[in-house]
Amino acid sequence: MKYKNLVNGEWKESEKEIKIYSPINDEELGSVPSMTREEVDYAMETAKIALGGWRSLAVVERAKYLYKAAEILERDKEIIGTVLAKEVSKGIKAAISEVVRTADLIRYSAEEGLRSVGEIVEGGSFEAASKRKVAMVRKEPMGLVLAIAPFNYPVNLSASKIAPALIGGNVVLFKPPTQGAISGLLLVKAFHEAGIPAGVINTVTGKGSEIGDYLIAHPLVDFINFTGSTPVGKRIGELAGMRPILLELGGKDGAIVSDDADLEKAAKDIVSGAFSYSGQRCTAIKRVLVMESVADKLAGLIKAEVEKLTVGDPFENADITPLIDNRAADFIEGLIEDAQEKGAKALTQIKREKNLLWPVLFDHVTLDMRIAWEEPFGPVLPLIRIKSLDEAIEICNGSEYGLQTSVFTKNIVQAFDIAGKLEVGTVQINNKTQRGPDNFPFLGIKGSGVGVQGIKYSIESMTKIKSIVIDL
Repeated sequence: MKYKNLVNGEWKESEKEIKIYSPINDEELGSVPSMTREEVDYAMETAKIALGGWRSLAVVERAKYLYKAAEILERDKEIIGTVLAKEVSKGIKAAISEVVRTADLIRYSAEEGLRSVGEIVEGGSFEAASKRKVAMVRKEPMGLVLAIAPFNYPVNLSASKIAPALIGGNVVLFKPPTQGAISGLLLVKAFHEAGIPAGVINTVTGKGSEIGDYLIAHPLVDFINFTGSTPVGKRIGELAGMRPILLELGGKDGAIVSDDADLEKAAKDIVSGAFSYSGQRCTAIKRVLVMESVADKLAGLIKAEVEKLTVGDPFENADITPLIDNRAADFIEGLIEDAQEKGAKALTQIKREKNLLWPVLFDHVTLDMRIAWEEPFGPVLPLIRIKSLDEAIEICNGSEYGLQTSVFTKNIVQAFDIAGKLEVGTVQINNKTQRGPDNFPFLGIKGSGVGVQGIKYSIESMTKIKSIVIDL
């Protein structure tokens, strides 16, 4: 099937196209347009034209479109979920759940927008001269938001950019990931069916080498919201100039395990956190820092949990499914080989069939190994033995990333002490690293991101304050 881009309310083809194949079995799923720069310009221009009418709508009117789009998504959850599962090799149950969660996210975005339209500030609490001053504080849209989504959650992480932007009065130019583009276009189809005005959401598909930098540096873009790799995020920061950005990037999320932790629970949470969706998550646990005195026991418990994982077909809801492409598998294989050469002990089998990697658990990983520091984005987990919790904190803070860390201990005072010292956006106490409910703040520091997401916080990020002062 030939999929088209939504531009100014119409579904449009391009002269060139990009074929999309399933990472599961190389099945051809369809094609998406490969847009030219001239086509990008037209999409930008029509979005800017639509901005005036959209921003002038009352928030309650904008919310109606979001509610309707959420209904359509929920109605079509199995159709979209099936495409999503094929396109990014995600378990069918998880794929359908992603669509349902996205519908909830869109509804909550509408509700949050209705709650946060503005406020009145009085000046009487300051100097006498301010007693008669009153400020009306309004949130206004940034303008044209460029939303760029990743392959691993092509519906949810697209909507987490689009819905808050729209309810804030912005128009959106949406670039889905190439692998995941069909799923992203089906998301936008729901907004189109909901009757959203022409130009309020335009989509752009094409090769990053041809239009990537052009999109980011385009003078009509007012705000850039991106989820993806840290190197690309740094490039966006360079090209953005003075324009505001919201970046969700990579991570090297650690799990610190104290000698007083509930090891059985820790093992289950760690395996779930490390290997869900084959480890292709920025919030996946990517290294375990465990006290030497309990390392042998924890290693055995984790090994037992890893051996329970199923490997194979997403449509059989296997835990470990084919990675997004062979290049990803090649990279992880390089990390595995480096760890083996430097003396790490594999506790599970090392096996690969094309882009399908069996889950690998390494013990006795040392800090000179690449796997101790680099983000694998796949099903491999290193155990690093530590002599003190201070050592664990030092190793975690030595990372270029600062997304999340888990702390496993029965001593809650100790847990909060460690949390206060960690240089990350979120600390999970006695649980796996994970994205929280969509209304929670979600952020990374250092190489893990810029700005704060989560529905309320995303709306705040993609709106600006205007203060209108009245002297009564």
